[in-house]
Order: sequence, then C-alpha cells, then structure tokens
Amino acid sequence: MNRFVKFALGVSLALTLGVLAPRPASADVQLNALFMKQAAYSEDDIRNMTTAFEQANPGIKVNLEFVAYEALHDKIVAAQGAGGSGYDVVLYDVIWPAEFAKHGFLMDVTSRVPDSETAQIFDGAWSTVTYDGKRWGMPWILDTKYLFYNKDMLKRAGIAAPPKTWDELAAQAKILKDKGIVQYPIVWSWAQAEALICDYATLVAAYKGAFFDNNGKPVFDQDGALKAMQYMNDSLRDGLTNPNSREYLEEDVRRVFSNGDAAFALNWTYMYNMANDPKESKVAGQVALEPAPGVAGLTTASAVNGSMALGIPSNSQHADEAWKYISYITSQPVQNKYAQLSLPIWKSSYDDPAVAKGQESLIAAAKTSIAMMFPRPTTVSYQELSAILQKRIQQVLLGQATPEDGMHQAVEDASRLR
Repeated sequence: MNRFVKFALGVSLALTLGVLAPRPASADVQLNALFMKQAAYSEDDIRNMTTAFEQANPGIKVNLEFVAYEALHDKIVAAQGAGGSGYDVVLYDVIWPAEFAKHGFLMDVTSRVPDSETAQIFDGAWSTVTYDGKRWGMPWILDTKYLFYNKDMLKRAGIAAPPKTWDELAAQAKILKDKGIVQYPIVWSWAQAEALICDYATLVAAYKGAFFDNNGKPVFDQDGALKAMQYMNDSLRDGLTNPNSREYLEEDVRRVFSNGDAAFALNWTYMYNMANDPKESKVAGQVALEPAPGVAGLTTASAVNGSMALGIPSNSQHADEAWKYISYITSQPVQNKYAQLSLPIWKSSYDDPAVAKGQESLIAAAKTSIAMMFPRPTTVSYQELSAILQKRIQQVLLGQATPEDGMHQAVEDASRLR
C-alpha cells in the first residue's frame, strides 16, 4: 500500500470517527484581561464586577491580570506575539490609540458601539478611544487631576478658602511653611514617569501653553509650556514642594498627604475617598478638593485628560465575548455602583443622587474639570516624546539645567524624533 493510499484511508477513518464519536460538552470561553494595579477602580472592584458578569453570562470565564501602570504599555505590545494565547481585553491609556491603531494592535470596534451611546457619554471620554475617525475600544476611566487640600491645616494658618490660581497656591504654601504647620506644603508625582507629564500638562493648560504649534513644531521652550516648567522649578527652589516629589508616583502622593505630611496634592479622582477613609488615612474628614487652579487673566482652572479605555487586541480569538465583557463593565449601572474611586463616563450619572452621595464636592469639581481636560499630544511616537520630556524636566528639577536650557534641549530632541 503506497503512502498516498495510507493517507487517504487515514483521513477517511478520522472523518468517520469524528462523525460517530460523541461531541464533548461545550467548554467555557476563557478571556484573558489585562488591568492596572494603581489608581481608579481597585482590584476588588474589578474582581466584583467580573464575578457579577460571569454569573450573568454562564460559559464565559475571565482571567484577570493586574500590573503597574508603568508596565501596561509594554505588556500590551509584547502580547501581540502571543497569537491566540494573548489578551482578549486590555486597559489602555488615552495617549496610546494612535500607536496601537497604526501598528494594528487593536480591533476597530466602531460598528460595535451603539449610535445611541455617543451623545450619552462625555466627549473627553470618546477622545480616549478615537483615532483616524474610528473607535478602538470603549472609554472606561474618565479621569483628571484635582487639587486636594487639608482643611484643618488651612484653618490653622488662617486661610479662608483654597487657592483658585497657581500663584495663590504658592502664596498659601508659603504661609503654611512660615507658620511651621507643615515643612513641605505641596506634594506631586514627579518621578521620571508618565505621572510627571500629567502634572506638567496640567500646568501647561493653566498657562494656555501647548506642546506643539499649528505646524507641528515642538514649543516646550516657549510661552505657557516654559512658564509651567518655571513654576515647577520655583516651587522646589522656594522649599514649597516636597523634594522627594521627584521620586514619587501617585500612590506616594496619596500616602504622604494621607499621613498629614502635606497640605496640598495634585492627584486623580481615586484619592478623594481613600484619603477620607479612616482605615487608609490619618487626615480622614479633613480632605477636600477643587479643580486644579488656573492663572489670573488666562484660565479659571486647569485639567489634564487622564482617561483610559478597554480594547480588544487584534489577535484575540474571542472578540464577541470580549465585547460583551467590555460592554458590561462600562455600562452605566455598573459604573454608577462603583463610582467611589472612578467617576462614570455617562453624563447623566453626575445628576444621580446615589452617585453623588458622600462625594458631592468631588462631583461638583468634576463637572468643571471634565469639561476642560487638556490632551497630551496625539502622535504615533508618543512614548518616545514622553521619554524625552520626562528626562529633560527631571534634569531641571534636579538642578542640572535651567528651565530655559532644559526645555530648549527637549525641543531639539523632539525635533529630531519627529
């Protein structure tokens, strides 16, 4: 019997057995989902959302993985080489859609998003997933940075109201320092990481600056962008900012503020309820917040777009089930239920008494801040651009360059990149 005949008989037998053999019961679909550890929803929140989803959708199981924000981007990129064993759902930052879309890392889900939801969700949230006229996921975390302050410290210093401008913040910080109420009144997340760029962008927005001009030329060394850098440098020079801010990320900021070692902090939404939780904070009950300050004659407040979204990697083998999961945890009822650490993307949620209960001041500040969120640049090379800015801003903050020289060098570096 030649090899061809053997092969044909083998195929025939396999087909016969396949027809005659009983089919196995359908197995659960296993989704692999990637989230981040810090800020916004807690791991417990996400696990509880997921358990409720699985109960409502028998046959779908979700395997959750949590990594630090700083590892999130590279995890998503590396998983593209994993074929069908990679992720089915990934959390990604507002600054990455251009890169991910261009390189084919995410599925275009434009046709999956109901038209009716467009007007119900904030524009700032949609900007998180939109690139080249298409939607590459569903917005989930709608966030910006707020100015947190310690009410008791301000009262002891004789300060009647929190600052409305950045100059007022510096003046109040000096009063607090001079009266010995706190050694370093302000704490920031200025480690050489994306957190630093978020703080810098907030100040750039306040000074009505820009990262690039209308011709795409970097302008970090001009106007409001340079003034933002000068403000950061001056606050360190004058002893108003905790010098360890240059090593801090957002959780460090929360820890220092919650320990009573700062009167002011710039941080995300999640810090409000955690800093007011007696189990997490020594200053619970004394924590309040306002929109980040503005600049007299220019702006009334400032905000950076720190939103994040959920997308389906292009190599996922379970796109329909992944979209079902994404639709569930981004839905208004689920977001309203878990609104203590991350506010909903849905406009009408902000007028829901159940959402506002216990965090009325946060909701009031959010209504102002969300409407003015300043975007970081939308560019395929954002990761490289951010790394340049992080390095040059850190050099200024460490006293290795003047604001003018440091930002001029950043412009030169970015010009070569572009």
